Amino acid sequence: MGVDARKEDNQWPLLESSSQSMLPPVDRTGNLWTAVAHIITGVIGSGVLSLAWCMAQLGWIAGPLCMLVFAVVTLVSTFLLCDCYMSPDPESGPNRHRSYLEAVQVKLGDKNAWVCGLFMCISLYGIGIAYTITSAISMRAIQKSNCYHDEGHEAPCKYGDTLYMLLFGGIQIFMSQIPGFHNMDWLSVLASIMSFTYSSIGMGLGIAKVIGDGYIKGSIAGVPTSTAIEKVWLVCQALGDIAFAYPYSLIVLEIQDTLRSPPTESLTMKRASSVAIFVTTLFYLSCGGFGYAAFGDDTPGNLLTGFGFYEPYWLIDFANACIVLHLIGGYQIFSQPLFGVIDRWFATKFPNSGFINNEYTLEIAFFPAFR
Repeated sequence: MGVDARKEDNQWPLLESSSQSMLPPVDRTGNLWTAVAHIITGVIGSGVLSLAWCMAQLGWIAGPLCMLVFAVVTLVSTFLLCDCYMSPDPESGPNRHRSYLEAVQVKLGDKNAWVCGLFMCISLYGIGIAYTITSAISMRAIQKSNCYHDEGHEAPCKYGDTLYMLLFGGIQIFMSQIPGFHNMDWLSVLASIMSFTYSSIGMGLGIAKVIGDGYIKGSIAGVPTSTAIEKVWLVCQALGDIAFAYPYSLIVLEIQDTLRSPPTESLTMKRASSVAIFVTTLFYLSCGGFGYAAFGDDTPGNLLTGFGFYEPYWLIDFANACIVLHLIGGYQIFSQPLFGVIDRWFATKFPNSGFINNEYTLEIAFFPAFR
């Protein structure tokens, strides 16, 4: 059955049952590669550069094994969630569920949707805060890198990050005018390129250091500690970092809703998830492995902002700039579902308000239309 023939009902405005859609119809033009770009933008963050530290806590056997296990768990859970996009049949529908919360409401009821909605909004809000802080750290790292290059590695080079947070927030106010996932293909492609770039730089610097040293550092058991409690704490922290680096369940259905059919959206999304998780795991293993091999027990928390490397300083600056550009896109990927909840809430509360319900298009050279 064609896309236009499918019903657009049972949307999630305020977790109230509704027979008519609260969301406008959309033109779905996404494909396998735009979905891969969205996923990679949401999954591969600057946290990939901290996986070397995770490897250092877990060792050469448990570290890679844990990454593979979390990759499989993420892929299986994503496959299950992809089948929740259409109901009652996961492929022919005819009803679409265009967000995670809407699917929860239809499958589990309003009460469970309220609970999941609360935790989802808190989670997305927390991710936004983390992205803001991380972007400020990367911008500050550029300033510190130049300082270390000019004044030596022992120089204090201490800088604040409040101004950088405000700058990042100002950029996001502008970027948040993008109407939704259907208009974000260009941003996700750009962010994905940036994530591959800085991940490759971190991996390349690790390889260069291993070759320069002439041997591989690290051990099977990981970093030794004075007490068993301290080791358990560090291992749990490393497992948490790896687990946090993989999931993207909160945005799966929003990405799937951008895909055209045929083939069915669920089939395309499953293929895109398989490609994205494979590429992500390959980068995670490479960055984590070569970073640990380069520094061993002295592996920093972040290969670029933690100054495991000082030179070439211009390459460190470029990599951190790529992190910032990626986080700009990643912030929008995870914030769009939250924006959607807020938009629908205001639209329901103020149905006659032109300020809330009317759309205004701003044409900017070299950029798609902004609302």
